[in-house]
Amino acid sequence: MRDADTPSVRLGEELQLNLVELRKADRLPNLPPALRAWITLFAHWQEDERMSQITDEPVRRAYEKLKTLSQDQEARRLAFVRERALHDEATLLLEAREDGHDAAMRTAAANMIQRTELDDAAIAAITGLDAAVIAELRKRG
Repeated sequence: MRDADTPSVRLGEELQLNLVELRKADRLPNLPPALRAWITLFAHWQEDERMSQITDEPVRRAYEKLKTLSQDQEARRLAFVRERALHDEATLLLEAREDGHDAAMRTAAANMIQRTELDDAAIAAITGLDAAVIAELRKRG
């Protein structure tokens, strides 16, 4: 494989990207041991017996770090606060997108009322707005 920006650079097999659906991962045959160890970590990190069987050193270090962090109340609190903040941000962005879309559709509907002969049902179908909203926009004229 070659780098798209620098074709003279040839990429070897040292770097791999593996996409695995964790719910199905335990049924996959012939996985490299290191990949199987990472899958075990992601899918079963709370199962001490399974994790004690992992010998891959990078996975062992990650598991030890995860155990340490999960036992630290302040680290757990900070992780919870961060997760909640990310969720709140995503919700606000979605609401802003929806509000912007609604405002744009109302503007488009008002323009159609003024510039076309379309009836309320047709404008509602085009914009996705409720027919009652179109009727209200038409009253405002």
